[in-house]
Amino acid sequence: MKVTFLGTGTSQGVPVIGCECEVCRSLDFRDKRLRVSVHLEVNGKSFVIDSGPDFRQQMLRERIKRVDALLFTHEHKDHTAGMDDIRAFNFMQHTDMPLYADPRVLRQLQQEFSYIFSNATYPGVPRVQLCPIVNKPFEVEGILVTPIMVMHHKLPVFGFRIGDFTYITDANHISEEERRKIRGSKVVVVNALRKEPHISHFSLSEAMELIEDLAPEQAYFTHISHLLGLHREVEQELPDHIRLAYDGLSFTL
Repeated sequence: MKVTFLGTGTSQGVPVIGCECEVCRSLDFRDKRLRVSVHLEVNGKSFVIDSGPDFRQQMLRERIKRVDALLFTHEHKDHTAGMDDIRAFNFMQHTDMPLYADPRVLRQLQQEFSYIFSNATYPGVPRVQLCPIVNKPFEVEGILVTPIMVMHHKLPVFGFRIGDFTYITDANHISEEERRKIRGSKVVVVNALRKEPHISHFSLSEAMELIEDLAPEQAYFTHISHLLGLHREVEQELPDHIRLAYDGLSFTL
């Protein structure tokens, strides 16, 4: 499996519009964070988790020419707003794009992208196949995916485990029952918004406590805001098996 971080920023991205903090003014490419998303290549199949507002830019930057399925963690706009740009893959692949998500999320997509689902379909709109999922393992193109239900304040959000890789974003609580699904993963990705506590995201210390409990070989933090600090400085505070993800970072496992 090859994992590529398409975006590692929070809902506003980094830099934040109009902000003059040292992170937003940083010239370090690792401090430039598009909205959070990840690309997985598994046994010849290509999956993207979440298509935020920067989806088109991310596809072009990583030169991704095929996407076999799009998985959604939840319905917030920083995770869904770029879905219209799957049209390019419709044209190239001559097939509808499977969308895997909780039924609640699929209903929200049908509202926000109503023109896709209209009876009087306009030529050239995205073509999709709705694939509702529940909190049970499912297959995507023959690849087993285990959903992990986490809480984003009061909103249920799906993380996903594929093989030895687990990806979780927008969470501030994971029950022990759901943690059992994660245990044994070699690599775990989880959100770490900032150092101060937050109502709906893990702080840096909370994310570190979670990783200590799950004990993967390697962990990466994502969904990072400018309030966390400069990449180079925060990295020095972390143990060797935990790293801050950055846009474009990739690894194979």
